[in-house]
Amino acid sequence: MTWYTSTMDTPPGPFTILLAGDDTVLASGWTADAELLASVVHASLRPRSRPQPRADLGPVTKAVLAYLDGDVAAVDDVPVRQRSGVFLEQAWQALRQVRRPVTYTEFAALAGRPAAVRAAAQACARNAAALFVPCHRVLRTDGTLGGFRWGLPVKRWLLDHEAETNAA
Repeated sequence: MTWYTSTMDTPPGPFTILLAGDDTVLASGWTADAELLASVVHASLRPRSRPQPRADLGPVTKAVLAYLDGDVAAVDDVPVRQRSGVFLEQAWQALRQVRRPVTYTEFAALAGRPAAVRAAAQACARNAAALFVPCHRVLRTDGTLGGFRWGLPVKRWLLDHEAETNAA
């Protein structure tokens, strides 16, 4: 299988996407290092070849640019492929439906296991497709940010951007 990579400038920093040949996001995050990003793709999904660089990934690039321009729902329908256990995959699907910040407790309930708060936090920590699977929208019970693979300043920027866009 062939896969592609593209890095674009965004206000919180360089954003890289790894895309399967069928235009499905395998991984994304705030780094310019495609090899680092490739390391978070599940082994069963990772092609043996290196990702081929492209300046533009077509509809996926357009969706990210629309998100940055204020259409925060533009990334909602971009196809994503991740693999893990049943709960993590179910939790990632549930995250794709989260439109506003929720707590880890609320997220666990949305994922179908209200008592599995730590497992819900693991789903966020192991999410390879940042932005498209919006783990940045999950907060601690007290409303503080908690962790984020790409750093708390990026998480804060995303939440502020979405709040400003939704308020407009």
